[in-house]
Amino acid sequence: MTTYVLVGAGPGLGLATARRFGAAGHDVALIARNAEHLENLTGELRRDGIQARGFAADVLDPDALTGALQDAAEALGPVEILQYSPVPRADFMKPVLDTTADDLEDPLAFSLKAPVTCVNAVLPGMRDLGRGTLLFVNGGSAVRPHPQRAGTSIAFAAESAYARMLHDALAAENIHAAQLIIPGAIRPGAEHSSPQVLAERLYALHAERDGFRHYAEPMPD
Repeated sequence: MTTYVLVGAGPGLGLATARRFGAAGHDVALIARNAEHLENLTGELRRDGIQARGFAADVLDPDALTGALQDAAEALGPVEILQYSPVPRADFMKPVLDTTADDLEDPLAFSLKAPVTCVNAVLPGMRDLGRGTLLFVNGGSAVRPHPQRAGTSIAFAAESAYARMLHDALAAENIHAAQLIIPGAIRPGAEHSSPQVLAERLYALHAERDGFRHYAEPMPD
């Protein structure tokens, strides 16, 4: 089988989605900044019988991120699925009138430059496989800018535009780019936005390959 890579591994949605793809037979590579955190997550997956390894890298460091993705492919096998879903930092969410040009550097590096780095690292392997899936997970500000969260709203919009262009440009190569918008908080036990329900949605986006933008639940008024 091939490898599922999660960039921005965490104990909620990330772990649930890794379990779902691992249960389908994929090896799992987790990327996050903290090596101890990664060891805890991969340990949980291994106890479920899933082949999983962690690779430490900060998404704001392009060289480290590229190296982690290359190491994952070498250790586990070719990357068929890439999920980009790290949680933005709180300081990305200043009000728009308090936001300077310098304040946008890290949000754009986090939500635009890092996804570009990831795609450029995994795309050659997907082309060799003849198939691939690129999954982008964003909050509601990606489609409805929030004036109190300017940095994230601007950066998510840029990520959305990039992902949409990938969807159109790669379709003929059997490489599917899709975006899942999660309008509210991820809550255990929630009907539409629990980690397990969202993990099933993300797996379905990979398996069904239907359209670009999908919503976990309707956007609130």
